[in-house]
This record gives sequence, C-alpha cells and structure tokens, in this order.
Amino acid sequence: MTKWAWMVAGAALTLMACGSNAPSEEKAATLPAGERLTVELAQTTDMKAVGAEITTRDQAQALARISGTLVSLSVRAGDVVTKGQRIGSIVDSRLGYETSAAGAQVAAAQAEATRAQGDLARVKDLYNHNVYAKARLDQSVAAARAANAQVAAARAQQNASASVAGQGAVLAPASGRILRADIPAGSVVAPGMSIATVAAGPPVLRLDLPESLADAVHVGARVMVAEGDLPDGSREGQVSQVYPAIAGGRVQVDATVPGLTTQLVGRRVGVMIEVGQRRAIIVPRRFISTRYGIDYVDVVTGDRRISAVAVQTAPTGEAGKLEVLGGVSAGDVLFTPGRSK
Repeated sequence: MTKWAWMVAGAALTLMACGSNAPSEEKAATLPAGERLTVELAQTTDMKAVGAEITTRDQAQALARISGTLVSLSVRAGDVVTKGQRIGSIVDSRLGYETSAAGAQVAAAQAEATRAQGDLARVKDLYNHNVYAKARLDQSVAAARAANAQVAAARAQQNASASVAGQGAVLAPASGRILRADIPAGSVVAPGMSIATVAAGPPVLRLDLPESLADAVHVGARVMVAEGDLPDGSREGQVSQVYPAIAGGRVQVDATVPGLTTQLVGRRVGVMIEVGQRRAIIVPRRFISTRYGIDYVDVVTGDRRISAVAVQTAPTGEAGKLEVLGGVSAGDVLFTPGRSK
C-alpha cells in the first residue's frame, strides 16, 4: 500500500472515532447542582379573596329621650367612655314651667287637705257631744280622704315632671369608643335622635360575601389578612359568626383576628377566607422567580435541558408556597439551582 493510501485510511479512522465519541459526550452531560421537583396535583384549601371591614361586634346609640336643646356634649369621636357615663345634657324650658305648676298644685292640695282635717276634727268633737249625726261625720271623713288623695296626685305629677326633666341627661349606653358625635351643642333635638355612636364589644373583621358562598363558609373557617394591611397584628384568624340573613344577595360573616384593635374602625382590608377543599398544583416559592413582573419556573426537558416557562400563580394559605394556575402540568419536573436533593 502506498504512502498516500495509508494517510487516507488514517484520516478515515480519525473521523469515525470523532463521530462515535460525540454522542457519548452528550449523554455524559449533567444538570448543574440544584433541587428538582416533580409536579403533582395535591389536596389544598380553597381560599377566596374578599374585602373586609374593621368594626366591632355591636354599635350602641346614645339617643335623646326628650325634646329640647342640647346644651352640652362632653365627648368627641375617638374618646373612650364607660357604660352609664353622662356625655351630654338636653334642656327643655317648658318642663321647668310644668314642674313649677305641679309644685303649686301640691301646695294647693296640701292647703285643702289641712282644711279638711280641721273640719273633720270639729265634726268629730260635735258628734261626740251628740250635736251632729253619724252621716255628717262620714261626710267629713270622706272629704278628708279626698283631700289627701289630691295631695298624693299632685305630688306624683310633680315627680313625673321632674323625672322627665332628668331624662335630659345623655348617658353612654355601653363601654367603648365613641365613633360619631357630630351634633354640636346648641342644636335642637327630638326624642329618638342619635347623639353619639359607641363601638361596643370586641373588634372583628366583617366580611361581605356573595350568597353563593353561604353554604361553604362555617364557624372556625380560616381567614388570612393581606400582608401589610395589619402591620401591628396577626395575619391569621377564624370565622366566629355567620349571620343567618341574606340581604341583597350578600351574607355577612364576622371573623376574629388576634391583635385587632378599634383604633381604625371602618378601615377596609383584603382577606382570604377558606371555602372548602380542592385539588391544585402547589409548589414551594423557591422554585418560582419573578422577572419584569412575570413569574417563571425552570422546567427540565426530555433532553435534560432547562427551559424557562412563564406561569400564572396565586397565593395559598400555606406559608412559603404558591399555587400554579397555568404554565405547567402534573408530571413536569421543576429545577432550582443552588441546592441538591
């Protein structure tokens, strides 16, 4: 064999060797160090995002009991009061005249009763000396009793008038914080008008839910407050009461959250409430990265390559985990670098 034939044969063997070694090198390639997770459907708590309002279990009204002029109001919104505390005063000048008139009637009745008692004493003396008949004595006794009854009636009327005047005191109906006291002193008020509103009872979160969730919510269901809405309190609580009435297609639910205060009654916060169980894809937060406002996961493909896939996520009731709504399906393998498992 010539020299050129040997050289051609060597080149051919070299090319064959390169072609046979290339696939083996590709198969030997491995993923970088990290953690892999096979996506599976799991049973999870179904949480619905709704709005809630910080309020108190009860709200009591301090009402005007008589008509007149509100001469004083000693509280403002935000003040703390105790049950029975006097917070204002209503005066009706007409009641003063009525009380004076009732006092004059008492004096007149007492004078009449004194005269009747004197007549009775004289009639008794003359009756004992056989001057007057028994009928005359009975007549004087009846007159004296009638005069005493008139005195009692006049005094009762006087007490009633004084009692009505005493109802001008505006009292706190319960212990709590004043929410509203917006009627200024000097205003004319009528019976039943609200002078102040008192937040009574423990603070609660009041949720307004659609009636379609009425059967899904129960006492003890978990409630989670959106992060940042209650910086000084806990984020997790539970349903304490489901109101049985439905108004306008809505049902009201009260939830208790530890650390909740009445500092800002009426504040709106975002919450998530448990409404049952369902199957979903739940993955740890570390497998999801956010770039330019879009969530991504790294998926291991069939040729052992890593592909970034955009996904849609939603919060869950579990700390450190998110629900994947779309982008991956059961059986996909997720990858996150920096760990090995």
